[in-house]
Formats: sequence, structure tokens, C-alpha cells
Amino acid sequence: MSKIERVLEVYDFSIIFNQFHIFIPAAIETLKITIASILIGLIIGLFVSLARLSKYKLLYYPASLYITVIRGTPILLQLFIVYFGITSIVTLNAFVSAAIAFGTHNGAYIAEIFRGAIMSIDIGQKEAARSLGMTKIQAMKRIILPQAFKRAVPPLGNQLIIATKDSSLASTIAVRELMLKARQMGSSTYNFFEYLIIAAVYYLIITSILGFVVHRVEKKLAVSDR
Repeated sequence: MSKIERVLEVYDFSIIFNQFHIFIPAAIETLKITIASILIGLIIGLFVSLARLSKYKLLYYPASLYITVIRGTPILLQLFIVYFGITSIVTLNAFVSAAIAFGTHNGAYIAEIFRGAIMSIDIGQKEAARSLGMTKIQAMKRIILPQAFKRAVPPLGNQLIIATKDSSLASTIAVRELMLKARQMGSSTYNFFEYLIIAAVYYLIITSILGFVVHRVEKKLAVSDR
């Protein structure tokens, strides 16, 4: 018996085609977690990046500590702290807990993306804005941030893809996303490999679509700069 025949005998690949559609709700849940965590991360990241660039120690040091702690600890640990720690004080369901944990995690990385993009803007533009009578806040809002956001799009796109894959950890707290669905179906049928393949294909589809959207946004912003 050849290796191919042995593989075909061990695995039932018809499951992949026949059961593919039942993963659609789980894929939607994965996408919802990703979008929620990125939106939370964008809000946190913007304010933390500005705090990191501030000359005020009351803003700078807490922001630096937040980034150090979040980037220096595993995302799974952060998820468990939110779900098993905070939920003992405030009632949160699994989805909200995952969105908060992943959003807080993404926020630290997005903050550094924004900070790098802001620092890459020529200081002469800020000085020119001030010479026109703009305040620091007006210069940041009207001149610096719009340009910084354009430069931040590529790394933000990468973070979006990472967030999609990180969302699989939500299965550890029983969020009904792709990984949990694959594990549940595998446990009931013992066809783990086939259902994990289905989950993998869905992740590839989601990340490919998100990557395409980010690429289109990049091209559109590049054209607007010409």
C-alpha cells in the first residue's frame, strides 16, 4: 500500500467538502472578535501613543508601563486574567472578555505603530503649522495625524492579520469561533484532522480578504498623495 493510499484510508476528506458550510457561523464569530479587538486596540493605541510622546511624566510613564507589561506577557495569560479575574468582579460574557483582552493586547502594539508613524513626520511641518497660528493640538489633529495614519496603514494591516490568528485563543474560554468548532466536531467524531483543515481554510480565506482590503486602502492612499 502506497503512502497516498494509506492517507486516504486513515482520513475521510469528504468531510471537508460536506461539512464545510457548518463552520460559517464560527467564521463570522471569529471575524466579529477580530474587528472588535482591533477597534478597541485603535482607540487605546492612539491615546497611548500620544501619551508616550508627551513631555508630561504623568502621561508618559503609565503609557510606557502599559506597553511594557502587555508586550512582555503572553496574550493567553492576559485573556485568562480578564476572563477569570475581572469577571469575578464584573459580569462579562466570554465574547466581551475576549474582545477586551485582545483589544488591550492589540492596543500596545498599535500604540507603537502610531508612535513610529508620528515620529516619522518631518518636524518642519509641525513648526510650519505653529507658525500659521495653530495650537499643538490643532497641528497634531490637522497636519500630523492624517499623514501618520497613512504611513501606519501597512503595519496596521499586519496587526489585523495577527489579530485574526490570535482570535483562535478565544476557544480556551468557550467562545464559539473556528477553533472551538473544530475541536468540538473532532471530539464528537474523532476526525480531528479533517475539521482542523476546515478551520485552517476559513482562516486563510479571512486573512486573504482582510489582506486584500488593506492592500486596496494602501493603494488608494498612495494615489491621493500624488
